[in-house]
Amino acid sequence: MNKQITEDVSQEKIWDIGTRLFHWALVICVAAAWGLGKFGPNIMTLHFYFGYAVIALLVFRVIWGLVGPAPVRFASFLYGPRTTLRYLRTLGTPKPSYWPGHNPMGALSVFAILAALIAQVGTGLFSDPDDFINVGPLAGYVSSEANRTATFIHNRMLWVILALVVLHIAAIAYYKRFKGENLVTPMITGWKPVRRDESRD
Repeated sequence: MNKQITEDVSQEKIWDIGTRLFHWALVICVAAAWGLGKFGPNIMTLHFYFGYAVIALLVFRVIWGLVGPAPVRFASFLYGPRTTLRYLRTLGTPKPSYWPGHNPMGALSVFAILAALIAQVGTGLFSDPDDFINVGPLAGYVSSEANRTATFIHNRMLWVILALVVLHIAAIAYYKRFKGENLVTPMITGWKPVRRDESRD
């Protein structure tokens, strides 16, 4: 049951258990795969296993983004330019937005991270680093040139993912310290203070 905080803000159950488990499992698997790929042993069996786990999680998120609860469906956070620009003007205001779900900037972050991870795991499947050991499971189905391209993209995308993660964490810290809005706890409990007067186009 929703709890009224002020006249226009109430505590609502926004994030379902599936979304919350997906989020934290993705954090663990991406961090492990990234660390193992960058600093791990030469034979990267565990890197591959965590990569497969990321693939499974991404498949779940795509399906959940189509048929899951309303706040996590992609259609619910596809914002038009006017809504996005209007929200951007509020970023310098030191007060919470209480946005119902992903705000426009958070939505861009979600799409960017998902796209980067899909590119990363996709190229990993076709990667062949010429060491005859750490070969992607689908590398034999494409040309050597495609293998090299996939390997190149796979090695570079890890820095893109790192940059997106750093930006994501910086944004969470900014909201907490400057705007007084805690974005972490809702992804643990599912409950989030929400103002239901936001228009989108």
